[in-house]
Amino acid sequence: MEHTGHEGHQGNRPKTSARRDSTVLSFVSLVSFVVIAFYSVPAHAELVFFADGRNMSVKAHRIEGTSLVLSLRSGGEIRCDPALVSRFEPDEVPYPEPESIVAEEQVDTLRAALEPQPSPELQSDPRYDLMIESASARHGVPATLVRAVIQVESNYESRARSSKGAKGLMQLMPATARQFGVSNPYDPASNIEAGIKYLKVLLSRLPLDLALAAYNAGEATVQRFRGVPPYPETRSYVDRILKLVGRS
Repeated sequence: MEHTGHEGHQGNRPKTSARRDSTVLSFVSLVSFVVIAFYSVPAHAELVFFADGRNMSVKAHRIEGTSLVLSLRSGGEIRCDPALVSRFEPDEVPYPEPESIVAEEQVDTLRAALEPQPSPELQSDPRYDLMIESASARHGVPATLVRAVIQVESNYESRARSSKGAKGLMQLMPATARQFGVSNPYDPASNIEAGIKYLKVLLSRLPLDLALAAYNAGEATVQRFRGVPPYPETRSYVDRILKLVGRS
C-alpha cells in the first residue's frame, strides 16, 4: 500500500509503476461503474393487449403446444388461448424485482377469466385417466380437450365402432391407425396415443374449431369448404366439444 505521508518514498517510485497503478485504478473504476449501472437498470416487461379491450403487463410470453403462456410479474403463469390476445408491445415502465406487482386475488381473477372452465358435463374415466394425462403431457395437447373428444366420439367405450369403420375410444379410422402405427385400435393406450398425435397435427395447422371439424370430417373437407363444413353432424360435433371444454 502507498503511504501518502512519506513524500520521499513517492519521489523514488519508477514512473512506469505509477502509470501501471493509475491504469489499474481506472480499470477498477470502470468495472465498478458498469456493475453498478447493470444492477441499477430496472427490469422491463411486455404489455399484452386482449381482444376484449383489456391489457396487462407481464414479464414475458411463450407458446406451448396450442396455449399461450403469460409469465406474470408477480410470479406464476397463466395459460390461455392465443386467439384471446390481439398484440404485444414493449412495456417501458420500470418496476422493482422481485417485489409483487399484481395482488394474488387479481391474478386469480385474471386467470379465471382467461383460462376456459370445463363444463360440468365433461366426463372422465379412472380406467383411462393416467393414459390421457401422460400422453397429453408428452404431446402438448390439453387433457381436457382429449377427454371431450373421447366423450363425444365413443363415450369411453373402448370397443366402439362406427358405421364408417372408426374404432376405439378416439374412433380412429383405418387410415389414421395405419398412419400412426396402431395395429390394434381397440387397445386403449394405443388408441389414445394415436388420437392425441392426430389432434396435435391438426392443431398445428388449424384453429381449434377447424381442427375438430377436420378430426370429424377430414382435413381435405375443411380445406374445401374453407371452414367448418355445413354438415349438421360435424357442426354439432364441434359445438359439443367446444362446450365441454368451456369454449362455446
